[in-house]
Amino acid sequence: MEIDIDELDSAYRLLAGSVVPRPIAWVSSRSPEGRDNLAPYSFFNVVAVDPPVVMFAPVGTDEDLKDTPRNVLDTEEFVINVVTMELAEAMNETSATVEESEFEHAGLERAESVRVTPPRVADAAVAFECELYDFVEIGGSSMVLGRVVYAHVADEVTTEGKVDVTKLDAVGRLSGSYYASTRDRFSMERPP
Repeated sequence: MEIDIDELDSAYRLLAGSVVPRPIAWVSSRSPEGRDNLAPYSFFNVVAVDPPVVMFAPVGTDEDLKDTPRNVLDTEEFVINVVTMELAEAMNETSATVEESEFEHAGLERAESVRVTPPRVADAAVAFECELYDFVEIGGSSMVLGRVVYAHVADEVTTEGKVDVTKLDAVGRLSGSYYASTRDRFSMERPP
């Protein structure tokens, strides 16, 4: 199959189905009025390590922004919670459009953050407290860049003080209703 991107109505299915698995940023934010929000975003990654910057990219710009990016713009703070296998169903529940906070909707306990106002998911094995670094509109989407200012890492996913990927069973997004876990791992030595 050969595809001229200009002839597609949307490149979403092509990109989202091919760039897999995508890590999931489970973003908690708080509105200026104090309402907590929690939503998953599968366009997420590390951007830089010095300074430590991560990004997530929600669909929408300007007046089309959903609660999470709007809260981030208004408060300049958020938390990225890493989704693991034991939290996958709760993460999926938080993708629903609800009137109440997604924490209540999914039955999730909040934990206080140290450097930012929004809470984190108490059971998340890894959570990054972030301050807004930049916000970039790209076509019909936005890219939210956050400077990591504090990290919470559960001892059970570490070895000798470092995150151990063999212990962190992170979940990635594939396409449609498909997800992948990181249980099936293999190792290759990088050539010199």
